[in-house]
Amino acid sequence: MASVACIGECMVELRQAQGAGQSAGQSAGQGGGLYSRGLGGDTLNTAVYLARLDVKVDYLTALGDDALSDEMIAAWNAEGVGTRRVARLPGKLPGLYMIQTDAKGERQFFHWRDSAAARQLMSLPETDELLNSLMSYDVVYLSAITLSIYDAPGRERLFAAIKRARLLGTRFVFDTNFRARGWPDRDVAREVFAAAFAAADIVLTSTEDLLALYPGESHEQLMARIPTPELVFRLAEPVSLLRFPGGTSEVRAEPMTKPVVDTTAAGDSFAAAYIAARLGGSEPVEAAQAGHRLASLVICYPGAIIPGYAMPPKKRHRPASSRQATK
Repeated sequence: MASVACIGECMVELRQAQGAGQSAGQSAGQGGGLYSRGLGGDTLNTAVYLARLDVKVDYLTALGDDALSDEMIAAWNAEGVGTRRVARLPGKLPGLYMIQTDAKGERQFFHWRDSAAARQLMSLPETDELLNSLMSYDVVYLSAITLSIYDAPGRERLFAAIKRARLLGTRFVFDTNFRARGWPDRDVAREVFAAAFAAADIVLTSTEDLLALYPGESHEQLMARIPTPELVFRLAEPVSLLRFPGGTSEVRAEPMTKPVVDTTAAGDSFAAAYIAARLGGSEPVEAAQAGHRLASLVICYPGAIIPGYAMPPKKRHRPASSRQATK
């Protein structure tokens, strides 16, 4: 069975209960009220959806030795996400974020994560062992948010390990999930993005991410910045432009039939369905269609992780050998 290593950070999620404590004139994301506690983080969200799509996946991160970190481990195990690569740091805590959503389901995030355990993952005594393990996976998946939590030496250490793993056939999938607040400035972000683009086998990106770094550029100019052989470029409307060996294509999502509740994890779930389909032997166009289908479902529910019963029926893909599946 093909295997995926997702690298990143999971945080405690606080989400306002719909309608809780609202006064007249307040929207669903305003005002004081009751908050429900969950967990989330872009690459963790992808890992959960990969597991639900029957992909063998491990999550690589660092947590504390506190009760909240224990809950995270238990929740990931319950979802089928492997936790053998999770470092536990005495005295540390996971980060925390709060979601507010407007009437259209668009979200705003507030973070408390500067001293989170995950930020130390690239500077631990066990880091070398963890990075060497990347060679045992068929796919390594991480995002720009992952890269933003490490310092420059940590990013260099991670890129070096990915390059070693690729020599043995591991594929590197980079998601450009860009959040300006995570970077000291955009010049640093552009430099790190360029390094990730150069190392990646597949890039998953969007106009939202790239226009924040390269304002005013056309779709063609933005895509030309990414040399990777396989590229999925999501537009502002529910359309993806694909570039892959042997061709290009435009893939449109099916029209929505339910109201959008919360766009959290739309891109994360798209990434999971795309990777799962490619590992299952699907071509890029079919994989992008699967990505749009899952993302369109996820945004109809609040929070990053939808209830298990809401997942779509599983589709059987053509069998593919583990190392050749995404090539």
